Order: sequence, then structure tokens, then C-alpha cells
Amino acid sequence: MAGRTGGGPGSPDRRARGGPGRPEAAALRYAQHAGALRLAEQLAQRHGLDPAWVQQQIAQARHLPQVVRLMTPAPQGTNNWAVYRARFVEPVRLRAGLQFWREHRSSLARAEAEFGVPASLIVSVIGIETLYGRQLGGFRVIDALATLAFDFPASHPRAAARSEFFKSELGHYLSLTQRYGLDPQALRGSFAGAMGWPQFMPSSWVNFAVDFDRDGQVNLFDSPVDAIGSVANYFKAFGWQTGMPTHFPVTFDPTQIDKTTLLAPSVRPSFSVAQFHAHGARLDTTAQQHSGELALIELKNGSNPSSFVAGTQNFYVITRYNQSSFYAMAVIELAQALQAGLAAP
Repeated sequence: MAGRTGGGPGSPDRRARGGPGRPEAAALRYAQHAGALRLAEQLAQRHGLDPAWVQQQIAQARHLPQVVRLMTPAPQGTNNWAVYRARFVEPVRLRAGLQFWREHRSSLARAEAEFGVPASLIVSVIGIETLYGRQLGGFRVIDALATLAFDFPASHPRAAARSEFFKSELGHYLSLTQRYGLDPQALRGSFAGAMGWPQFMPSSWVNFAVDFDRDGQVNLFDSPVDAIGSVANYFKAFGWQTGMPTHFPVTFDPTQIDKTTLLAPSVRPSFSVAQFHAHGARLDTTAQQHSGELALIELKNGSNPSSFVAGTQNFYVITRYNQSSFYAMAVIELAQALQAGLAAP
């Protein structure tokens, strides 16, 4: 899912917990929720909407217990990069991705030329998010956003901040539907409220979606060409550097390695090549020529030893789509497989 704080283009929470499954029927609505009514007034004022209309829409939203369960963090120690990778870098997505690439070759080439983002990466993201439009999600978006705005799982380490994020997304969603003349009660998406072929959160749709097929409207539900341009625009907006590798191989000097320091900034590039070496990380000749900063990326393998790479600014940009190292590496490796498949005789 595309959103700066995740939770929706395939949020790390969603990817860790598995597929969305089938939405549950739920009788509990937010019509009598005092906090929901207060929020309706705030969102109406913030987005210039009719307060009565906003209250009416939120009042019809249903609490979905399944959404709460899916957003609850997976137990510690259950993350496994090899298992995660196998779900996305696999023959079905590869075949569908190559077909998608061939069908939209000219649009992908135009997006790469205009935004500087490789066509392989664009194809990979759309494949991982929705299997090229086949899996757009079955949850009513307004139900998912309301549930996560008002009943975000308290066990999450960032529950308060995440709740505020989804309150903001609810406002963007209502504003978006009114702008495009859409029924807020009808649209469906992921359990986190992400929508369309690229699984954009409402704020991402507002800020980054583009009319790439030039038909006069932005339609991420029915226009794969708009999805292509919007994904490319998203990455460019977050700082994609054309021609820069996403990562480099890394090894460790066991007598000097200081993983605690190197892992502290998480995926944000924070160390020069010289600093990497000073903390015991070793890079190959190509990586040593890299002029930007690097991050040590850990890919946990369950009970087996972790895998590590040195991530660049472009690796970090992919995690702005979904704050998960697993997600970013899966996008990269599926893109590599697609590129190789396209070049094969």
C-alpha cells in the first residue's frame, strides 16, 4: 500500500499477517460513537465538506473485527524472509507481470522516461500489490478506515499515531469521493483502506495519482495506465534517483562488526562507505564507489541466520510505499526476475 506511514500499497502489518481474506459482516456501526461524531465535524471543516454529509457517511461505517485482527502485529520471531519472498517472487506473478509488461510496453517506457523509475519496478509493485488488478480487496473502504481510526489495536507499539493516521485518511477519502462524485459507501479495497491497482491510500491518491492515460480523469480502479504513471510519480516524489542501485551485497569483519550501531537507523541511509567500513561492514568494489549514504538492512529468516544487504536511497524510497524491508526486497527481486524474463528468447 502506498502511504507514508504504511498501513495500506501492502503495509508491513498486512504483509506479515497474510492475505486479506473475506470481510466479516458486522452489525456495529459508528452512528452513536461520540468520537466519530466529533471527528466528522473536524474533517468537514478541514476539507471544506458539509458537516451533515460527513456525519451521515461516518455513521454508516461498520466496525470490522477482522480488520483489527489483521492489523495486530505478528508475534516476535515469526518473520521469515524466505517464506515472505516465496509468496511474491513466484511463477504466477512472473507470468502475469510479463504479460502486463508486453501489453503496456509503450506506457511503461513513457513512465520510465518521464519519471526516471525503471519499468521493471513499476510492474513489480503493481504485481505484488494486486496481481495486476485481480486482487483489489473486498473490504468497504469506509469501514476499514473507520475501524482503524477509532479502534486501532492497542497492542500495536504505535497505536496512537496509527489511529491519527487513519483518521486523517478517512478525511482524505471522503473529500476524494466527493470530488470525483463517487459513493463513499460503495468503494472497496484492502483491510487498511488502500485502493485500486496500485493500492494507494486516499492521501496518496490525492497527492500522487496522475491521469497518465490522458482521458481527463484519474482512475486507479479501472485504468492500468493511470496506475503505471501514478506508481512512477510516487517514487519520483519520494526521491527516486535514476540509475542508482537499490542495494549492494555486504559481509562482516567478525573482529570489528558493530551491528547495533549500523542497524539503529533502520532502513534510513545514514552511513558513508567509510563509516560502514569503520563499523566492520565490508562492501565490494562497486559499492565502494557509491557516493551516497547507506543503511544496513536485516532480513530475518526465522530461526535461521538473518540475511543482510547495504541499502541505498532508492531502497529507502521503496519503503516509503510500504515500511517493510521484506516488501522492498520482494519488489526488487520480482523486478529483477521480470527484467530477465522479458529479455529471455
